[in-house]
Amino acid sequence: MLTTARAELYRSPAAFERERHGVFAKSWQFLGLERDLAETGDYLADSIAGFPVVVVRGKDGALNGFHNVCRHRAGPLVGESAGKCEGEFVCRYHGWRYTLDGRLRSAVGFGAAEGFDPRNFPLFPIRVETWRGFVFVNLDADAAPLMDTLQPLEALWRERNIEIPAADMRRSHSLGCNWKVYVENYLEGYHISAVHPTLAAEVDCAAYQVRMDGQIAVHEVPSAEGSTQEGLWAWVWPNLAVNVYRRGLMIEHMRPDGFGRTRLDYLYLHHADEPMDDTLAASDRLTAEDAWICEKVQQNLDAGVYEFGALSPRQENAVAWFQAQVAQAHARRPHPAAEETEPGFAEGGCLVD
Repeated sequence: MLTTARAELYRSPAAFERERHGVFAKSWQFLGLERDLAETGDYLADSIAGFPVVVVRGKDGALNGFHNVCRHRAGPLVGESAGKCEGEFVCRYHGWRYTLDGRLRSAVGFGAAEGFDPRNFPLFPIRVETWRGFVFVNLDADAAPLMDTLQPLEALWRERNIEIPAADMRRSHSLGCNWKVYVENYLEGYHISAVHPTLAAEVDCAAYQVRMDGQIAVHEVPSAEGSTQEGLWAWVWPNLAVNVYRRGLMIEHMRPDGFGRTRLDYLYLHHADEPMDDTLAASDRLTAEDAWICEKVQQNLDAGVYEFGALSPRQENAVAWFQAQVAQAHARRPHPAAEETEPGFAEGGCLVD
């Protein structure tokens, strides 16, 4: 029998700390649109599961990525989600100045100090790569190239001739559940008939298929002609989705906000001359329905009655794959910050008994 992960993994701060280092610090994370980094000094800043990061367009035209952390006393280099540096980073705490390629240019007002060499205090770098105008970052210097993850998605987009519209709008939603609860809900269509009655009337639930292709879960289902849905969704390990609508796309970033909350950042890409009212209404409805069930599931996990359950090989193969990847992250040697005792995937979590 294929069993689920243990319930304590969805309510443990120590488990989340290990996932910060074992999952989010070692995977490609979506940051934003490359067109927002058009000129020298343009930057995007964000937090990846608690890791503050910034990507800037350098003087040589390259994209440079760093932890948004000054090497002096951990002050922030930039504060906004997007903006422009005038030729350098200036720490907002004590004014240390860094070049756009990360070198410490001036420890402003620091004074003489024995053994202090500015060359030993560059910004902490991170990896930056792009795909079809989307910017991704990876905190792991040894990570495989981005396309090792995205190749199945690239092949799918080529096959379906999917284009990226120019206009965009953004929305965010906050959910009271662990990030894994929401991701696992996304990874199966088993719940559609019970949770999404309007969507269930627009698609053929009996024909709903989810297949894993590398680190991509591809959802496909025939949809009715009048539906806003194209019947195609793709999820990228560990927390990104591309939802294809008849009138555009929505990039869905499933972001942990601590161990007990999840933030959904939606980036809608559409044609400026096409109405989005019906698409937004459908999206809002689905999000509200998913938020309700995921928060109820989290409450039941927190209650302490449920320990683990069974997974359907036909309906929940992608959930099983996801839980196995998380289990592997927990099994790896922990980062020192995550070494405190925590629950694990013991006795059956994601295993075939």
